[in-house]
Amino acid sequence: MQITVIIPVYNEASTIQEIVRRVQATGLASQIIIVDDGSTDGTQAILQGLKQHSNIHILFHDRNQGKGTAIRTGLQYATGDVVIIQDADLEYDPREYPNLLKPIEENIADIVYGSRFLGAARRPILFWNMVANKILTLLTNILYNNILSDMETGYKVFRLNMVKDIPLHAQGFEFEPEFTAKVLKRKYRIFEVPIAFNPRDYSEGKKIRAKDAFIAVWTLLKYRFID
Repeated sequence: MQITVIIPVYNEASTIQEIVRRVQATGLASQIIIVDDGSTDGTQAILQGLKQHSNIHILFHDRNQGKGTAIRTGLQYATGDVVIIQDADLEYDPREYPNLLKPIEENIADIVYGSRFLGAARRPILFWNMVANKILTLLTNILYNNILSDMETGYKVFRLNMVKDIPLHAQGFEFEPEFTAKVLKRKYRIFEVPIAFNPRDYSEGKKIRAKDAFIAVWTLLKYRFID
């Protein structure tokens, strides 16, 4: 089974080399696609230095367009049987890959979500972010008749052939609710596994904001009734 890891990046000069090192250290990624979404902090210069790796493909947006756009760009070039979305900020640990891949390898899932709320180790900060995540997940479960514990997780792993024809339009952080809404409506087999989580706070560069929660609510409502 070939694995493609897509890493959307925006202004992560302090972490991009380390996350690539961690992904490489798993020995599982046959293809790493890094999509720089118009960084202005020196990230692009660092990425130029990574081009010597044969399994790393680096793509550049000429301006910042959002996480969803970066992921959609990466999906256009993905060749693996399975895709892992990997944030570049070190909040999610690539050492979780074997656990995330296991349900797909055992053919009990088409899509795997790494849940931050199923009891694994985590750094306990940002209470109101957790509350927002819980509310959005509850709304997802009500609208789509499911029992997910963490809709907003950044760790989404899926068979490429199951999702490549799904029309995705998200530009920013609304990728998470749009993707979730559309795979739930298609009745794909989703499996959740617990993951360790090391969130950073806003002083450390966290980018998601309160307005993104309202956009996520609208996204969930919109795709409940249209595709």
